[in-house]
Amino acid sequence: MLNRLARVRARVPLLAAFALLASLLAACGSTQSSQKSGGTTSVASGDANPSAPLRRGLKIAFLPKMLNNAYFTAADNGGQEAAKALGMDFKVVGPSDVGASSQVSYINTLTSQRVNAIAISASDQNAVVPALTRARAQGIKVVTWDSDAAPAGRDVFINSTSAEAVGRGLVQDLGKQLGHKGQVAILAATPNALNQITWVRWMKTELSLPKYKQMQLVKVVYGQDDDQQSFNQTQGLLQAYPNLKGILVPTSAGIAAAARYVDTSKYKGKVIVTGLGTPDAMRKFIKDGTLKSFMLWDVPKMGYLASYAAAALASGQISGTEGQSFKAGDLGERTVGKSGEVILGPPLMFTAANIDKYHF
Repeated sequence: MLNRLARVRARVPLLAAFALLASLLAACGSTQSSQKSGGTTSVASGDANPSAPLRRGLKIAFLPKMLNNAYFTAADNGGQEAAKALGMDFKVVGPSDVGASSQVSYINTLTSQRVNAIAISASDQNAVVPALTRARAQGIKVVTWDSDAAPAGRDVFINSTSAEAVGRGLVQDLGKQLGHKGQVAILAATPNALNQITWVRWMKTELSLPKYKQMQLVKVVYGQDDDQQSFNQTQGLLQAYPNLKGILVPTSAGIAAAARYVDTSKYKGKVIVTGLGTPDAMRKFIKDGTLKSFMLWDVPKMGYLASYAAAALASGQISGTEGQSFKAGDLGERTVGKSGEVILGPPLMFTAANIDKYHF
Protein backbone atom coordinates (compact mmCIF):
# COMPACT_ATOMS: atom_id res chain seq x y z
CA MET A 1 0.00 0.00 0.00
CA LEU A 2 2.76 2.42 0.99
CA ASN A 3 4.70 1.44 -2.12
CA ARG A 4 1.70 2.16 -4.37
CA LEU A 5 1.15 5.55 -2.61
CA ALA A 6 4.78 6.43 -3.13
CA ARG A 7 4.50 5.58 -6.83
CA VAL A 8 1.41 7.80 -7.15
CA ARG A 9 3.16 10.66 -5.41
CA ALA A 10 6.12 10.31 -7.72
CA ARG A 11 3.87 10.65 -10.74
CA VAL A 12 2.21 13.90 -9.55
CA PRO A 13 5.05 16.30 -10.46
CA LEU A 14 5.41 14.60 -13.83
CA LEU A 15 1.67 14.91 -14.55
CA ALA A 16 1.69 18.52 -13.43
CA ALA A 17 4.55 19.25 -15.78
CA PHE A 18 2.69 17.68 -18.70
CA ALA A 19 -0.43 19.66 -17.77
CA LEU A 20 1.53 22.90 -17.69
CA LEU A 21 3.15 22.15 -21.03
CA ALA A 22 -0.23 21.33 -22.56
CA SER A 23 -1.76 24.55 -21.25
CA LEU A 24 1.11 26.60 -22.68
CA LEU A 25 0.74 24.93 -26.06
CA ALA A 26 -3.00 25.49 -25.95
CA ALA A 27 -2.45 29.13 -25.10
CA CYS A 28 -0.12 29.55 -28.05
CA GLY A 29 -2.60 27.79 -30.26
CA SER A 30 -5.51 29.93 -29.07
CA THR A 31 -3.55 33.12 -29.67
CA GLN A 32 -2.80 32.09 -33.23
CA SER A 33 -6.39 31.04 -33.75
CA SER A 34 -7.78 34.32 -32.42
CA GLN A 35 -5.56 36.27 -34.77
CA LYS A 36 -6.91 34.30 -37.69
CA SER A 37 -10.52 34.41 -36.65
CA GLY A 38 -10.47 37.93 -35.26
CA GLY A 39 -11.62 39.37 -38.57
CA THR A 40 -10.07 41.06 -41.53
CA THR A 41 -8.19 43.70 -39.57
CA SER A 42 -5.58 41.66 -37.67
CA VAL A 43 -4.75 39.30 -40.50
CA ALA A 44 -4.80 41.94 -43.22
CA SER A 45 -2.51 44.35 -41.35
CA GLY A 46 0.04 41.57 -40.95
CA ASP A 47 -0.24 40.38 -44.53
CA ALA A 48 -0.25 43.75 -46.30
CA ASN A 49 2.59 43.99 -48.79
CA PRO A 50 2.98 47.32 -50.62
CA SER A 51 5.15 45.59 -53.23
CA ALA A 52 2.53 42.98 -54.10
CA PRO A 53 1.49 43.09 -57.77
CA LEU A 54 -1.98 44.37 -58.58
CA ARG A 55 -4.28 41.48 -59.38
CA ARG A 56 -5.90 41.57 -62.81
CA GLY A 57 -9.48 40.55 -63.43
CA LEU A 58 -10.77 41.65 -60.04
CA LYS A 59 -14.51 42.11 -59.76
CA ILE A 60 -15.64 45.40 -58.22
CA ALA A 61 -19.17 46.68 -57.68
CA PHE A 62 -20.08 50.31 -57.04
CA LEU A 63 -23.11 50.76 -54.81
CA PRO A 64 -24.20 54.44 -54.68
CA LYS A 65 -26.96 55.70 -52.40
CA MET A 66 -29.26 55.71 -55.40
CA LEU A 67 -29.19 55.35 -59.16
CA ASN A 68 -30.09 58.03 -61.72
CA ASN A 69 -28.55 60.81 -59.67
CA ALA A 70 -26.06 63.05 -61.50
CA TYR A 71 -23.68 63.23 -58.55
CA PHE A 72 -23.44 59.48 -58.04
CA THR A 73 -23.31 58.84 -61.77
CA ALA A 74 -20.26 61.11 -61.99
CA ALA A 75 -18.56 59.13 -59.20
CA ASP A 76 -19.48 55.84 -60.86
CA ASN A 77 -17.96 57.06 -64.13
CA GLY A 78 -14.71 57.90 -62.36
CA GLY A 79 -14.68 54.47 -60.75
CA GLN A 80 -15.25 52.81 -64.09
CA GLU A 81 -12.38 54.76 -65.69
CA ALA A 82 -9.98 53.51 -63.03
CA ALA A 83 -11.35 49.97 -63.20
CA LYS A 84 -10.71 49.88 -66.96
CA ALA A 85 -7.12 51.00 -66.44
CA LEU A 86 -6.68 48.33 -63.78
CA GLY A 87 -8.21 45.53 -65.84
CA MET A 88 -11.07 45.12 -63.37
CA ASP A 89 -14.57 43.84 -64.06
CA PHE A 90 -16.78 46.79 -63.07
CA LYS A 91 -20.51 47.17 -62.47
CA VAL A 92 -22.91 49.56 -60.73
CA VAL A 93 -25.93 48.41 -58.74
CA GLY A 94 -28.19 50.25 -56.37
CA PRO A 95 -31.66 51.30 -55.23
CA SER A 96 -33.91 54.02 -56.56
CA ASP A 97 -34.33 55.63 -53.14
CA VAL A 98 -32.16 56.55 -50.15
CA GLY A 99 -33.99 54.54 -47.51
CA ALA A 100 -31.83 53.50 -44.56
CA SER A 101 -31.90 49.80 -45.47
CA SER A 102 -32.37 50.08 -49.25
CA GLN A 103 -28.79 49.02 -49.98
CA VAL A 104 -28.79 45.89 -47.81
CA SER A 105 -30.29 43.49 -50.36
CA TYR A 106 -27.71 44.62 -52.94
CA ILE A 107 -24.86 43.97 -50.52
CA ASN A 108 -26.22 40.49 -49.84
CA THR A 109 -26.49 39.75 -53.56
CA LEU A 110 -22.95 40.96 -54.23
CA THR A 111 -21.71 38.79 -51.37
CA SER A 112 -23.36 35.72 -52.89
CA GLN A 113 -21.81 36.63 -56.25
CA ARG A 114 -18.38 36.70 -54.56
CA VAL A 115 -17.19 40.00 -55.98
CA ASN A 116 -13.71 40.98 -54.83
CA ALA A 117 -14.66 44.46 -53.64
CA ILE A 118 -17.69 46.60 -52.89
CA ALA A 119 -17.40 50.38 -53.10
CA ILE A 120 -20.38 51.93 -51.35
CA SER A 121 -21.70 55.38 -50.48
CA ALA A 122 -23.70 54.47 -47.39
CA SER A 123 -27.22 55.86 -47.03
CA ASP A 124 -27.17 54.96 -43.33
CA GLN A 125 -23.95 54.57 -41.37
CA ASN A 126 -25.29 51.69 -39.27
CA ALA A 127 -28.01 49.91 -41.27
CA VAL A 128 -25.54 48.53 -43.83
CA VAL A 129 -22.95 47.31 -41.32
CA PRO A 130 -24.29 43.78 -40.61
CA ALA A 131 -24.46 43.00 -44.34
CA LEU A 132 -21.04 44.53 -44.99
CA THR A 133 -19.60 42.57 -42.06
CA ARG A 134 -20.86 39.34 -43.61
CA ALA A 135 -19.31 40.35 -46.92
CA ARG A 136 -15.95 41.00 -45.27
CA ALA A 137 -16.14 37.64 -43.52
CA GLN A 138 -16.26 36.11 -47.01
CA GLY A 139 -13.04 37.93 -47.94
CA ILE A 140 -14.69 40.77 -49.84
CA LYS A 141 -12.97 44.13 -49.43
CA VAL A 142 -15.19 47.11 -48.64
CA VAL A 143 -14.43 50.70 -49.58
CA THR A 144 -16.83 53.44 -48.52
CA TRP A 145 -16.79 56.70 -50.45
CA ASP A 146 -18.65 60.01 -50.09
CA SER A 147 -20.64 58.81 -47.06
CA ASP A 148 -19.01 56.47 -44.58
CA ALA A 149 -20.36 53.45 -42.73
CA ALA A 150 -19.36 52.61 -39.18
CA PRO A 151 -15.71 51.45 -39.32
CA ALA A 152 -16.66 47.88 -38.39
CA GLY A 153 -18.28 47.55 -41.81
CA ARG A 154 -15.45 48.65 -44.10
CA ASP A 155 -11.71 48.59 -44.74
CA VAL A 156 -11.10 52.09 -46.11
CA PHE A 157 -13.14 55.30 -46.40
CA ILE A 158 -12.53 57.63 -49.35
CA ASN A 159 -13.51 61.02 -48.00
CA SER A 160 -14.12 63.71 -50.58
CA THR A 161 -12.57 66.36 -48.38
CA SER A 162 -12.48 67.42 -44.76
CA ALA A 163 -15.99 67.51 -43.28
CA GLU A 164 -15.00 70.59 -41.34
CA ALA A 165 -13.90 72.36 -44.53
CA VAL A 166 -17.29 71.65 -46.11
CA GLY A 167 -19.47 72.67 -43.17
CA ARG A 168 -17.54 75.78 -42.24
CA GLY A 169 -16.85 76.73 -45.87
CA LEU A 170 -20.52 76.76 -46.85
CA VAL A 171 -21.46 78.95 -43.89
CA GLN A 172 -18.55 81.28 -44.58
CA ASP A 173 -19.64 81.65 -48.21
CA LEU A 174 -23.25 82.37 -47.25
CA GLY A 175 -22.16 84.74 -44.48
CA LYS A 176 -20.14 86.84 -46.90
CA GLN A 177 -23.03 87.06 -49.34
CA LEU A 178 -25.49 88.07 -46.59
CA GLY A 179 -23.20 90.45 -44.77
CA HIS A 180 -23.52 88.06 -41.79
CA LYS A 181 -27.13 89.07 -41.18
CA GLY A 182 -30.52 87.41 -41.55
CA GLN A 183 -32.44 84.18 -41.04
CA VAL A 184 -31.05 81.07 -42.68
CA ALA A 185 -32.14 77.44 -43.05
CA ILE A 186 -30.49 74.15 -43.96
CA LEU A 187 -31.94 71.80 -46.56
CA ALA A 188 -30.04 68.53 -46.12
CA ALA A 189 -30.46 65.14 -47.79
CA THR A 190 -31.29 62.62 -45.07
CA PRO A 191 -30.96 62.58 -41.28
CA ASN A 192 -29.13 59.22 -41.22
CA ALA A 193 -26.27 59.66 -43.72
CA LEU A 194 -23.01 60.22 -41.88
CA ASN A 195 -21.74 62.88 -44.28
CA GLN A 196 -24.95 64.91 -43.86
CA ILE A 197 -24.85 64.55 -40.08
CA THR A 198 -21.24 65.69 -39.94
CA TRP A 199 -21.60 68.59 -42.38
CA VAL A 200 -24.66 69.94 -40.58
CA ARG A 201 -22.83 69.70 -37.26
CA TRP A 202 -19.92 71.74 -38.63
CA MET A 203 -22.33 74.29 -40.10
CA LYS A 204 -23.88 74.77 -36.67
CA THR A 205 -20.42 75.01 -35.11
CA GLU A 206 -19.42 77.76 -37.53
CA LEU A 207 -22.72 79.59 -37.03
CA SER A 208 -22.09 79.65 -33.28
CA LEU A 209 -19.09 81.97 -33.72
CA PRO A 210 -19.54 85.64 -32.65
CA LYS A 211 -19.33 87.01 -36.21
CA TYR A 212 -22.58 85.18 -37.03
CA LYS A 213 -24.53 86.54 -34.06
CA GLN A 214 -26.94 88.31 -36.42
CA MET A 215 -27.48 85.19 -38.52
CA GLN A 216 -30.21 82.94 -37.12
CA LEU A 217 -30.62 79.29 -38.08
CA VAL A 218 -34.38 78.83 -38.06
CA LYS A 219 -34.84 75.28 -39.38
CA VAL A 220 -33.13 72.12 -40.66
CA VAL A 221 -35.23 70.11 -43.14
CA TYR A 222 -34.55 67.07 -45.31
CA GLY A 223 -35.36 66.47 -48.97
CA GLN A 224 -34.35 62.78 -49.02
CA ASP A 225 -31.97 63.42 -51.94
CA ASP A 226 -35.09 63.63 -54.09
CA ASP A 227 -35.72 66.43 -56.57
CA GLN A 228 -39.43 66.90 -55.92
CA GLN A 229 -39.20 66.55 -52.14
CA SER A 230 -36.34 69.06 -52.06
CA PHE A 231 -38.32 71.45 -54.27
CA ASN A 232 -41.30 71.16 -51.90
CA GLN A 233 -39.14 71.67 -48.83
CA THR A 234 -37.68 74.85 -50.35
CA GLN A 235 -41.18 76.14 -51.03
CA GLY A 236 -42.25 75.23 -47.50
CA LEU A 237 -39.31 77.03 -45.92
CA LEU A 238 -39.96 80.24 -47.81
CA GLN A 239 -43.64 80.16 -46.95
CA ALA A 240 -43.03 79.40 -43.26
CA TYR A 241 -40.24 81.96 -42.89
CA PRO A 242 -41.03 85.01 -45.06
CA ASN A 243 -37.90 86.79 -43.77
CA LEU A 244 -35.59 83.95 -44.75
CA LYS A 245 -32.44 85.29 -46.43
CA GLY A 246 -30.38 82.19 -47.17
CA ILE A 247 -30.54 78.42 -47.61
CA LEU A 248 -27.60 76.07 -47.13
CA VAL A 249 -28.00 72.89 -49.19
CA PRO A 250 -25.29 70.20 -48.70
CA THR A 251 -26.80 67.86 -51.31
CA SER A 252 -26.51 67.97 -55.09
CA ALA A 253 -30.11 66.92 -55.70
CA GLY A 254 -31.32 69.42 -53.13
CA ILE A 255 -29.40 72.46 -54.35
CA ALA A 256 -30.57 71.96 -57.94
CA ALA A 257 -34.19 71.73 -56.77
CA ALA A 258 -33.86 74.74 -54.45
CA ALA A 259 -32.27 76.81 -57.22
CA ARG A 260 -35.02 75.82 -59.64
CA TYR A 261 -37.70 76.97 -57.22
CA VAL A 262 -36.01 80.27 -56.41
CA ASP A 263 -35.24 80.90 -60.10
CA THR A 264 -38.93 81.10 -61.03
CA SER A 265 -40.22 82.76 -57.86
CA LYS A 266 -40.43 86.22 -56.35
CA TYR A 267 -37.47 85.28 -54.14
CA LYS A 268 -34.91 85.40 -56.95
CA GLY A 269 -32.29 87.98 -56.04
CA LYS A 270 -33.65 88.15 -52.48
CA VAL A 271 -32.80 84.71 -51.10
CA ILE A 272 -29.27 83.35 -51.38
CA VAL A 273 -28.84 79.65 -52.07
CA THR A 274 -25.48 77.90 -51.75
CA GLY A 275 -24.36 74.37 -51.06
CA LEU A 276 -22.95 71.30 -52.80
CA GLY A 277 -23.77 70.73 -56.47
CA THR A 278 -22.40 69.46 -59.75
CA PRO A 279 -21.25 71.98 -62.38
CA ASP A 280 -23.47 70.59 -65.14
CA ALA A 281 -26.61 70.81 -62.99
CA MET A 282 -25.83 74.26 -61.62
CA ARG A 283 -24.36 75.98 -64.69
CA LYS A 284 -27.66 77.58 -65.76
CA PHE A 285 -28.35 78.98 -62.28
CA ILE A 286 -24.86 80.44 -61.96
CA LYS A 287 -25.09 82.12 -65.35
CA ASP A 288 -28.57 83.57 -64.82
CA GLY A 289 -27.67 84.92 -61.37
CA THR A 290 -29.87 82.65 -59.25
CA LEU A 291 -26.68 81.50 -57.47
CA LYS A 292 -23.38 83.30 -57.13
CA SER A 293 -21.38 80.31 -55.95
CA PHE A 294 -21.49 76.74 -54.70
CA MET A 295 -18.99 74.15 -53.54
CA LEU A 296 -18.01 70.62 -54.40
CA TRP A 297 -14.98 68.47 -55.21
CA ASP A 298 -13.95 66.57 -58.30
CA VAL A 299 -16.57 63.81 -58.03
CA PRO A 300 -15.25 61.56 -60.83
CA LYS A 301 -11.83 61.61 -59.14
CA MET A 302 -13.45 60.44 -55.89
CA GLY A 303 -14.84 57.39 -57.68
CA TYR A 304 -11.50 56.93 -59.44
CA LEU A 305 -9.68 56.90 -56.08
CA ALA A 306 -12.21 54.44 -54.63
CA SER A 307 -11.48 51.92 -57.41
CA TYR A 308 -7.73 52.18 -56.88
CA ALA A 309 -8.15 51.71 -53.12
CA ALA A 310 -10.34 48.65 -53.74
CA ALA A 311 -7.70 47.17 -56.06
CA ALA A 312 -4.94 47.80 -53.52
CA LEU A 313 -6.99 46.11 -50.80
CA ALA A 314 -7.96 43.11 -52.93
CA SER A 315 -4.34 42.71 -54.07
CA GLY A 316 -3.00 42.75 -50.50
CA GLN A 317 -1.03 45.98 -50.90
CA ILE A 318 -2.90 47.65 -48.02
CA SER A 319 -5.28 46.56 -45.30
CA GLY A 320 -6.61 49.93 -44.18
CA THR A 321 -4.07 50.49 -41.41
CA GLU A 322 -2.96 54.07 -40.81
CA GLY A 323 0.28 54.96 -42.59
CA GLN A 324 -0.03 52.46 -45.44
CA SER A 325 0.34 53.85 -48.96
CA PHE A 326 -0.83 52.83 -52.41
CA LYS A 327 -0.57 54.15 -55.96
CA ALA A 328 -3.73 55.72 -57.39
CA GLY A 329 -2.99 56.23 -61.08
CA ASP A 330 -3.18 59.87 -62.13
CA LEU A 331 -3.78 60.91 -58.51
CA GLY A 332 -0.34 59.68 -57.46
CA GLU A 333 0.46 57.94 -54.21
CA ARG A 334 -2.10 58.12 -51.42
CA THR A 335 -1.69 57.36 -47.72
CA VAL A 336 -4.25 55.84 -45.38
CA GLY A 337 -4.94 58.14 -42.45
CA LYS A 338 -6.55 57.74 -39.06
CA SER A 339 -9.46 55.27 -38.90
CA GLY A 340 -8.77 54.09 -42.45
CA GLU A 341 -9.59 57.46 -44.05
CA VAL A 342 -8.12 58.59 -47.36
CA ILE A 343 -8.92 62.20 -48.28
CA LEU A 344 -9.30 63.16 -51.95
CA GLY A 345 -8.32 66.81 -51.49
CA PRO A 346 -9.60 70.32 -50.72
CA PRO A 347 -13.06 71.40 -51.91
CA LEU A 348 -13.60 73.56 -54.98
CA MET A 349 -15.67 76.76 -55.04
CA PHE A 350 -17.52 77.19 -58.33
CA THR A 351 -18.45 80.63 -59.67
CA ALA A 352 -19.21 82.20 -63.04
CA ALA A 353 -15.48 82.64 -63.49
CA ASN A 354 -14.54 78.95 -63.43
CA ILE A 355 -17.65 76.80 -63.88
CA ASP A 356 -17.09 76.21 -67.59
CA LYS A 357 -13.77 74.51 -66.83
CA TYR A 358 -15.62 71.58 -65.26
CA HIS A 359 -17.99 69.12 -66.86
CA PHE A 360 -19.60 66.47 -64.64
